[in-house]
Amino acid sequence: MELSKVFLTIFTIQAILITSATILTSPANSDLFREYIGAEFNNIKFSDVPINPNVEFHFILAFAIDYTTSSPSPTNGQFNIFWDSDNLGASQVSAIKKKHSNVKVALSLGGDSVGGGSAYYSNSAYFSPSSVDSWVSNAISSLTNIIQEYNLDGIDIDYEHFQGDPETFAECIGQLITALKKNGVISFASIAPYDDDQVQSHYLALWKSYGHLIDYVNFQFYAYDQGTTVSQFMTYFETQTSKYEGGKVLASFSTDESGGLSPEDGFFTACHMLKSRKELHGIFIWSADDSLSRGFPYEKQSQALLAISH
Repeated sequence: MELSKVFLTIFTIQAILITSATILTSPANSDLFREYIGAEFNNIKFSDVPINPNVEFHFILAFAIDYTTSSPSPTNGQFNIFWDSDNLGASQVSAIKKKHSNVKVALSLGGDSVGGGSAYYSNSAYFSPSSVDSWVSNAISSLTNIIQEYNLDGIDIDYEHFQGDPETFAECIGQLITALKKNGVISFASIAPYDDDQVQSHYLALWKSYGHLIDYVNFQFYAYDQGTTVSQFMTYFETQTSKYEGGKVLASFSTDESGGLSPEDGFFTACHMLKSRKELHGIFIWSADDSLSRGFPYEKQSQALLAISH
């Protein structure tokens, strides 16, 4: 073969490899919409929330906590139901999934606090395992029972207070996700960190060891200061995307007006900017409970934006 043809062949192979790698690593927009529900016991129902048929819709039940229902003492992986299961029970889960084929329902673990039927509990929900092995064993058993009873599809990790070190957290949660996926109990998993040194140290340790098993990063951008600007949000998004490298970091806001970039101040402008960069991996909202009295205008707007060809 002529030398020029050899070089041409090598160049062609290299071009194909580069193109293939680019395709595999290129960012992509998504039509995923997620919303937390059930933490505030205000009688909200799945059927209250508008569901656009042209998006992938995830309800996230808040919360299941590894505390006993009789007292706020840790039970080392023995999870119990702390969401409004009277209105968001197993039959309601089945009904909403039957009515809307694009709906899946996940379960969030942990949350900020634990108590009885109020949005403002007095006891923090701590991650406090006795040991990795016992916590994982108890968690697999108790969560498998809840997930199968309620016909759920995935889990979300939302611990915000820790009495265990980052490595213990990483192993407990990582082994839990591994087992639940391997056993076919769940089909997806997400994490919900926010910009706090202790919180980030735990979630980044988990990401380092088990990030390949985590499908979505529900980063709590609403935990930033109230009055966040579009420019600040874009910087925050870029920063967290670099920390959770390779992950699908979702844009987020809160309808309880607690902080972050609000819809009134440009959240959807930021989403259009992310979409133009092919970095809008989805949107999630905290929470449906807070949106109930307002008629869900931002849920509708979020889903309409995501439903446009991505």
